[in-house]
Amino acid sequence: MRASRPFAAEDTQRLGEALHELVQSGGSPGGVIIYGSTGGDRHVLTAGVVAPECGESPPDENTVYDVASLTKVVATWPLVGRAVAEGVMDLDTPIRAYLPLIDGDAPSGDVTVRQLLAHSSGLRAETRLDRYRNTPTELAELMCREPLEQSPGTHRYINRGYILLGLALAHVHARPLHQLAEDLWAKAGMRHTIYGPVARARHVAPTEQRLTGAPRIWGAPHDDNAALLGGVAGHAGVFSTPSDLAVYAGHLLAGLGTATGAWLQASLVPQADIEPGFQRGLSWILADGQQIAYHHGFTGTSLYLAPHAGHYVVVCTNAVYHGPARDRIAPLRALAKKTICATF
Repeated sequence: MRASRPFAAEDTQRLGEALHELVQSGGSPGGVIIYGSTGGDRHVLTAGVVAPECGESPPDENTVYDVASLTKVVATWPLVGRAVAEGVMDLDTPIRAYLPLIDGDAPSGDVTVRQLLAHSSGLRAETRLDRYRNTPTELAELMCREPLEQSPGTHRYINRGYILLGLALAHVHARPLHQLAEDLWAKAGMRHTIYGPVARARHVAPTEQRLTGAPRIWGAPHDDNAALLGGVAGHAGVFSTPSDLAVYAGHLLAGLGTATGAWLQASLVPQADIEPGFQRGLSWILADGQQIAYHHGFTGTSLYLAPHAGHYVVVCTNAVYHGPARDRIAPLRALAKKTICATF
């Protein structure tokens, strides 16, 4: 691990102010940030409330959030890494090899595990699992028989690739995806991370109200396709706490010299260009010369790692409570990235 600087007080103060500004501007009911290092430093910033229907108590490190696409790096990515280390999967083998037998033409099944992880598969970007209802054919086969939208190699963020990875993991291990993930989280010390749905409670952050007068999504996965899969999918569906995500970050960063560390290091190798200065590794977005690896969740969550410096930043909000949150939460995310970059 390279020599690094501690988080600067003025940087973390600005980060806290940005979180409060997000809440005060109506961008999110509330939020929690945890920043820390493998050296044991750990600090918590909070603002706002969990949600109006949860009372006036502020969120804390044990508030449960729908982490949305952080599922990709909290469940699917580490499980693929473990499968690769155990020789159960190979990154450069077509995904169809790890699914129930599919005879004949299946262009989307011919893309590799690596291409799916790196969002460079060329699969159809639209993911509407509701269109596969009322058919006797297995979901994996239906998805694999879909034509590609472009040749593999170009980056395009695609959820269906992670849905296939989740189905493949369950098939090769002959166990449900949620059980595989729960075993992994238990070993990492993540006691409050689970696939949804979860019971509505004051410590569970609600998300969006899709229709006026309809119940708000609360405890159920915000992602429609994850919900159609019963809450368990490779691309979304996980609920976690800021504390557990910090534990996970520390687990990854402290794993140098282990299989976990080797998988993280392999994942920091660029696989596809996103835009100037940003590349996709295996699952993670890479920036600042591969010094930073991070991922976002649609609901308003983010996880940032500085592997060589041993630092992390966790951001948990339910900014989607007020509708699509990407633009509203962008300044906070940019500042979180800047804050962790300042430590090396």
